[in-house]
Amino acid sequence: MTVLSVNVNKIAVLRNSRGGNEPDVVRAARACLDAGAHGITVHPRPDARHIRADDVHALAELTREYGVEFNLEGNPFAPPRAGYPGFVALCEQVRPAQATLVPDGDAQLTSDHGFDFARDAQALRPLVAQLKALHCRVSLFADAHGEEGDDMHMAAALGADRVELYTGPYAEAHAAGDARDMLLRFAATARRAQAEGLAVNAGHDLSQDNLGAFLRTVPNVQEVSIGHALIGEALYAGLAATVKRYLAILAG
Repeated sequence: MTVLSVNVNKIAVLRNSRGGNEPDVVRAARACLDAGAHGITVHPRPDARHIRADDVHALAELTREYGVEFNLEGNPFAPPRAGYPGFVALCEQVRPAQATLVPDGDAQLTSDHGFDFARDAQALRPLVAQLKALHCRVSLFADAHGEEGDDMHMAAALGADRVELYTGPYAEAHAAGDARDMLLRFAATARRAQAEGLAVNAGHDLSQDNLGAFLRTVPNVQEVSIGHALIGEALYAGLAATVKRYLAILAG
């Protein structure tokens, strides 16, 4: 069954908008885990716009307490700065179960594309090796190109364990009312990845409305990380109820 990792970045956005410690990111993550979520995801940015380094440490401790996976996302090329030691350094400190590498620049509002593996392979290879040496499963953020290209072959050649398919284009097509071609593209990309020995994760703009159709079409998705939609839906229904609705979708 596909597992659910809840991204709690948006809780930190709300906290940081006012200052102080409320709402409490760790308490929110605990509520998600108590409701049955299989893991927690965060994507700390160098500018600390939401999740901070101290949150990363606290959430790592929480996931160890619950015996669930901690997925740490980030741009491995972003240089360290005050309050942010760098992505690989954070992974060295907290040893997440999974390190998801994402090519997002400082100015990006949110992640909106996968790696260009032909361009980035030389820079990624030693970073993947460093993370693997820390016993992190390594996942690379990737675009869905359907049956075209050798991107999945290149991702596998870097030593990655998984790719996370960037699902923003699918969510847009679903919202527009015609996701058939996009679903076929994602399914073909997933099959190409799996043929190269890569497991497949998925994330970005997945929601209760579009998740079921995605999982029915795209084969053998190991994990979905969902944050923005889930936290938004939880404003109306509550965190526990919302997590349980996602789990019901995953169960089919």
